[in-house]
Amino acid sequence: MRNSSGTPETGSHTEPPARSGSREAPTPGKRRAEAGEPATSLAGWLGARTDAQLVALLELRPDLAVPLPSSMAVLAARAEQRASVLRATDDLDTLDFAILETLAVHGVTRTASDGAPLTRTELHVQLSERVPVAAIDASIERLTARALVWTSDDELHLITAAVEALPWPIGSTTEIPDSLTEPEVREALPELTSAARALLDKLASTGPRGRTRDAAPGTPADRPVQQLLARRLLNRIDDETVELPVTVGQVLRNEPVTHPHALTPPTPKPTKHPAADVNAVAAGEVGELLRHCAAVLETLGQAPAPALRAGGLGVRELRRIAKQTGVDEQRAGLLAELLAAARLIEKGLPDPPPELDSTDDFWAPTPAVDAWLEAPPARRWAALAVAWLELDRMPWMIGLRDANDKPLAALSLELRTPHAPRDRHAMLGLLAEYPSGSALSSADIGRVLAWRQPRWRRHFRLEAVEQTLREAAALGLVGRGALGSAARALLHGTPTSAADAEAAMEAALPAPVDHVLVQADLTVIAPGPLTAELQQRVELVADVESAGAATVYRISEASVRRALDAGLTAAELHALFTKHSRTPIPQALTYLIDDVARRHGQLRAGMAQSFLRSDDPALLAQVLAAPVAGELALRAIAPTVAIAQAPLGEVLEQLRAAGFAPAGEDSAGVIVDLRRRGARISARPNARPPWRPTPPSTEQLELLVTELRAAERATSARSGQSVRMDGTRTNTAATLALLQLAARVRRSVNIGYVDASGVATQRVVEPIKVGNGQLDAVDPVTGAIRHFTLHRIASVALLE
Repeated sequence: MRNSSGTPETGSHTEPPARSGSREAPTPGKRRAEAGEPATSLAGWLGARTDAQLVALLELRPDLAVPLPSSMAVLAARAEQRASVLRATDDLDTLDFAILETLAVHGVTRTASDGAPLTRTELHVQLSERVPVAAIDASIERLTARALVWTSDDELHLITAAVEALPWPIGSTTEIPDSLTEPEVREALPELTSAARALLDKLASTGPRGRTRDAAPGTPADRPVQQLLARRLLNRIDDETVELPVTVGQVLRNEPVTHPHALTPPTPKPTKHPAADVNAVAAGEVGELLRHCAAVLETLGQAPAPALRAGGLGVRELRRIAKQTGVDEQRAGLLAELLAAARLIEKGLPDPPPELDSTDDFWAPTPAVDAWLEAPPARRWAALAVAWLELDRMPWMIGLRDANDKPLAALSLELRTPHAPRDRHAMLGLLAEYPSGSALSSADIGRVLAWRQPRWRRHFRLEAVEQTLREAAALGLVGRGALGSAARALLHGTPTSAADAEAAMEAALPAPVDHVLVQADLTVIAPGPLTAELQQRVELVADVESAGAATVYRISEASVRRALDAGLTAAELHALFTKHSRTPIPQALTYLIDDVARRHGQLRAGMAQSFLRSDDPALLAQVLAAPVAGELALRAIAPTVAIAQAPLGEVLEQLRAAGFAPAGEDSAGVIVDLRRRGARISARPNARPPWRPTPPSTEQLELLVTELRAAERATSARSGQSVRMDGTRTNTAATLALLQLAARVRRSVNIGYVDASGVATQRVVEPIKVGNGQLDAVDPVTGAIRHFTLHRIASVALLE
């Protein structure tokens, strides 16, 4: 079987304001409107539109304004171009496409002798049984606002290229459906042979219609096509053509099952949850998110991850990060994508450089991490949430297989999907339309969005919706399947949205506590999120044993020594727990702190390359007699002083590993904190966010329309002759007329054409078709058919 489907420039010149009492010269369109004459062309209809309506058109279709059209005829020609029409139909819903299809089918099948277009009243008659008349009129307004349909009296005229934008085979809306339902299709698919299933899969992926010899009557019933026709999984068009029903194709592609004949949107029934419960669940996820992000940053700071040659993060490195942070690999990939989007990690050569002898790039934290870690939790969350909403990548695809059966790596270019931000906003925006606490299933979200945007229904298949909602839940935007208050504020799209969302999240997060519970087994329980200062002190003197709503820390000899190394004294540690513990201080903790503090700092290390000193000569002699002295090249220069050839950090590390408890000191003899701060990598100066076009402002479009009106008046004020005696044109309307005449009578013409680079040339061609904003003509030299954009044709002359 063969498949058969094969910021605008607003010029510097502006019209001077009209003098008091002067009258503006009416445009031809305005004169027709004042006279009550119907428009006879798209250009005339556009000219009769008000300035506000033209501004609305250019807001909906900004590509029509670049470059500035010189006349309404040029604007009309652009509005009929296929590429522009396809872009303009992206946001149309199923009812809008149903009206386009009805107008198209009517134009083909109407038997009236005059061949008049369909009227609004006739359209009401054809569709009013399936949808209210008010909805039909509202849809017509949307189509005329985009200049996909234009009117003349009560008649509705369709832009020809709009038929190519239909997201289903023509006739799917106007004909009564006679196909299997979704349950019937799912029940029939497992019973098919492998050959029949392969045929269906091919049509589902390449196009609904296919050519075959097995559709003719008399073909053996055991042939795959005949089996599918008998089960109504294929429709017969003629003896050599079959078509895949819409429902079957949607099921095979795992799309939401909607039918073009259903002209009213689905009405899902949401599940209700208390808004407070939704916010509480979302806030709980935010706490885990921030903790895991901090752990990933710490891991990459201590050991930057080598980047793949293609720029991503390898599976082995992702597995290492997941293991060290205590999360699964899928979540580790999501966190890496979030941190990279928020510019908290970057690819390059970190400082200090890794111990690996390599000049390749590494993934490591940026200097912005330090400020982010010190910010309030709600502000840290807002930075991550905004980055995810605008992320043109799909982290949930990490680990899936590409066309070469290779797994997709985190932070790789293959994950980039330009439509990802729009899809996220569509899914979460649908949830935002319902009252607080309303949850929708993934299937319901997919069905509603597929009805609203049928040209993009493949983006709302069940897997994509489920994974997107899972990521939204992991970021605390969604709780129990419903949108949280902070997420609603973030989706408003106002300049203060981020600040409002931050305030809402701050209200949802549990209030920080300033106390802990010290247990007899030397564990410390934090009954909630600690204040920033207390958390920093507790994490310095204790290690996290289990995290969650109530974090459990454990105090050990090593953790106490770490706090002493950072410059805290035994008295300060005692005061810390005495002040903040709501339970009595166990005697074991008091003894532990005093014992470690008594031994801590008796041996001092400094810079020589480095040195050791101790007030206890016996202790220093013990160190010099140990094997570690040979590894560090220690040499005594006094009973209480020794020097080493190793760096200070290595001296401290090796001595601690040998069972000693040295402390670092500066030149004044004060203990200093020599803990590793982690690697940092500067953001690349040439790194720029993905370019996105800035839509023109209303003021710019109003100026553009003013200039367009001025150009139209200038054209109408010229000589009354539209064609000179030599056959060349003087305005765009004459150009179209001459080209259409030449196409009818098969006359060659000489056209002046300006290409996209601004180069003007003269060409002799034979027009064969004029429409959709372009001229199709035969090159008499090569015999090939050439295509010319109408608004770039500067002149036309008929040739003998």
